[in-house]
Amino acid sequence: MAPRQSFQDAETLAVQALGFLASEPERIGPFLATTGLDPVNLRAAAGEPGFLAAVLEHIGSSDSLLLEFAGNLRLNPEIVAEARRRLAGEEPGPGDFT
Repeated sequence: MAPRQSFQDAETLAVQALGFLASEPERIGPFLATTGLDPVNLRAAAGEPGFLAAVLEHIGSSDSLLLEFAGNLRLNPEIVAEARRRLAGEEPGPGDFT
């Protein structure tokens, strides 16, 4: 069984995910539309509790986006879901071993 991610590891992954989204207008646009943010207030929102979990939630809401992000980092996509749960303060479910 793999060790569980630390909160800091989950934050780092979410920051990487935000960079991934921001690197392409066609990625960041839908995220901004979903959150109601604009590029000007994105930085301020990044300091809000739950924001990084929302970034990972957005990544995980699209299989193609999730697979591209995870593939770029050579990660199992389940790690992204575990990081989102960790940042959201959720306990892992019975089948969650990452």
